[in-house]
Amino acid sequence: MNTFSPTVRRALISVSDKLGLTGFARGLADLGIEIYSTGGTARHLEQSGIEVASVAEYTGFPEMMGGRVKTLHPRVFGGILVRHTNPEDLGSLEAAGGVPFELVVVNLYPFEATVAREETTWDEAIEQIDIGGPSLIRAAAKNHAFVTVATRPEHYSEILEQLMRDGSTTPELRRRLAAEAFARTATYDLAIVEYFGRLDSEPEFPQTLPLTLQRKRTLRYGENPHQRAALYADPSVRTASLLSARQLNGKELSYNNLLDLDAALTAARSFASPAAVVVKHTNPCGAAVGETLADAMYKAMEGDPVSAFGSIIGVNRTLDVATAEVLARPGQFIEAIVAPDYEAAAVGLLTTKPKWKKNVRLMQVGRLTEGPARRVLRAIEGGFLAQTADVDPDLPSMFRLVTQAQPSQPLESELAFAWEIVRHLKSNAIAVCKETSLCGAGAGQMSRVDAVELALKKAGERARGAVLASDAFFPFPDSVERAAEAGIAAIIQPGGSRKDEEVIAACDRLGIPMWFTGRRHFRH
Repeated sequence: MNTFSPTVRRALISVSDKLGLTGFARGLADLGIEIYSTGGTARHLEQSGIEVASVAEYTGFPEMMGGRVKTLHPRVFGGILVRHTNPEDLGSLEAAGGVPFELVVVNLYPFEATVAREETTWDEAIEQIDIGGPSLIRAAAKNHAFVTVATRPEHYSEILEQLMRDGSTTPELRRRLAAEAFARTATYDLAIVEYFGRLDSEPEFPQTLPLTLQRKRTLRYGENPHQRAALYADPSVRTASLLSARQLNGKELSYNNLLDLDAALTAARSFASPAAVVVKHTNPCGAAVGETLADAMYKAMEGDPVSAFGSIIGVNRTLDVATAEVLARPGQFIEAIVAPDYEAAAVGLLTTKPKWKKNVRLMQVGRLTEGPARRVLRAIEGGFLAQTADVDPDLPSMFRLVTQAQPSQPLESELAFAWEIVRHLKSNAIAVCKETSLCGAGAGQMSRVDAVELALKKAGERARGAVLASDAFFPFPDSVERAAEAGIAAIIQPGGSRKDEEVIAACDRLGIPMWFTGRRHFRH
């Protein structure tokens, strides 16, 4: 591996993002480094009193086509790609009238920001596809043995510090910046692929699905201590999420913490009213809506107090002092909480004695103004499955009473709550709900009747007068019969079984009104 570090005598600078550029360029000039530049970058530097050599004068060719062609010239790319220890390279460059560039500072046209604006036209987007910039970056990164490449303003201080100390940069820095440079051009190209994919006949599932993930951090371990793990962010997702959250307290999040927090946030944000969700192993074991967040939190914690010990909490409102007091009751232990925001006094209450409070992880995600990402990816061996997210609301107007048996009281709010929370349980899923609170969950069972048994066991006496929701149809009447024995007052399910008529007849015989929704909510 080459360890030669040439003295930096010339820099080629062409940037769209001019943040921090003036100070950096002035520092280069003070070191006697010649600066070559183009168009708007050159004007920006000259207006700041920094002497700049024109690339057009260096190449002998003026900019063409309104700036579409500026740097695409052999003298420019020869000056970047020349191997300083290769006499033949140096001779070829000299014969072409070129000079070496030891530093290349380039960032790209703001294509991603441009296409993120809904009002952007196709022609405007096309003009923001950079051609010369990626070529300059790739050439400099390829020749990082001799050339330092900066693609972000965050690179300037470290480069300048090394130049002030040694007149050159270290091989280690050049390799690291080269890796970042290739990642940047890859990300840029994939953003263009994604934009063109919007014209695909199936825009949600384009022929090529670009994925560019940025490592946020490595984790202590994965699902188990013997597994390694890391957290990656999708820069195209801009909704409130754990990736952009601020941690206010507690130890580092684990792999399992992140999965549970995401499940809690997804469930909590699906409700319009103040809502609290208690999660264990990615399944809600308690959930409720209320007039206030504290009311919802109290009901959610009472849903399954045993399972709630060591749980993950998600809420859809600012966590206030009253809600913190519910969580701080004696005998409870909370691993982590995710909320849009926290009152300062609530944070103080949640982070003081006993010992567990000092370590509770508090995640602040900001306003939940938008829903989660519309496309969901799941990894399988050798590839991914893609689907649209199950986030479309099921309105009570969709519910259809299919039995002769009639409810003895209005149940719209109970049905709506039960039908919403059951979609967040792993299938086969059953939710037993009462007073807009989850009081018994049966999740992840191989048999639907087993899921019913588990949910009713969890609910106990609270099942009497409660609503039961099933994420998919009942294949046999046995689940209805078991629900009747427990005192269930109403059932909501998608319908669609070949034995629907038998199930309906069982409800009528047992006096249980049942609604069909016409839409199932499997969550594998």
